[in-house]
Amino acid sequence: MVKVIGIGDNVCDIYIHTGIMYPGGQAFNYAAYARMLGAESAFIGAHGDDPVGQRVIEILDQRGIDRSHTRIYPGEENGFACVKLEDGDRVFCGSNRGGVLQKHPIILQENDLQYISGFEAVHMSNNGFTDLELPKLKGLGPWISYDFSYRWTEEERVNRVCPYVDVAFASCSDLSEEEIWNLCEHMHEKGCDIVVATRGSDGAFASDGENHFRQLPHLVQAIDTMGAGDSFASAFMVAVAENVTQMGKDVWKKKDDRKAIIRNGLERAAEFSSKICLISGGSGDGIRVPEEMYNRIQEITKTVSR
Repeated sequence: MVKVIGIGDNVCDIYIHTGIMYPGGQAFNYAAYARMLGAESAFIGAHGDDPVGQRVIEILDQRGIDRSHTRIYPGEENGFACVKLEDGDRVFCGSNRGGVLQKHPIILQENDLQYISGFEAVHMSNNGFTDLELPKLKGLGPWISYDFSYRWTEEERVNRVCPYVDVAFASCSDLSEEEIWNLCEHMHEKGCDIVVATRGSDGAFASDGENHFRQLPHLVQAIDTMGAGDSFASAFMVAVAENVTQMGKDVWKKKDDRKAIIRNGLERAAEFSSKICLISGGSGDGIRVPEEMYNRIQEITKTVSR
């Protein structure tokens, strides 16, 4: 069983059309999906002690996701986002911009780094306020993956992240195939070994700097696309980590084996992400929004169902 860890953001996604909130956030989702896939997973984040933070912590414990190095800040508001669905596609309607995490970003200490070195893969994202911690992880041992989402357009971010990342994920639904390969080449030049570009229902593309890959989607009648990209990234990384661990690290240096591992990772990612689109919320476990949160939510969006 491989060990993977998500570091960065955690939220509850508050569905304003139903009044239900679901645990989420890119780094949290990575840990949650990896656990669903049978990996041993952990999460390092910053939590408030409000109902949102308490709910995320409760779910981490229920799912057996280690949170021994996470931070809890009494009196602070946890991150949350307001969401609605339109024909199964999630549409964000505002957020508190990370809440406590923006105020108290994660600074990795020596004991954190020793802990992280025991994992096969670590994942961060553009919403984690953790970019400046990436140099501490380089050479530590685990594969380092990072989800740019749509913020690969920010050249400053690309310059500070790519030199320290093994696998970069980018959301590219508006790009042509030629533009995607150009983006992959650019990220390779900046330091990434593998670039994976997702395009929702149009599938995904990947590059290892020498070879191009295309993955067709496993099309389903989606109930909720929340978490589709995060689940794709999680399943890809778990599959790659499992294959490299089983076959030995030297296998990655062999061209044909590397190609086979990437193809397997893409196929498993497409399969898993399609299943996530058949559940509500990023990974389920929704509860009614606590009454004491309504005024705060209405400061961000004017409508929430009771």
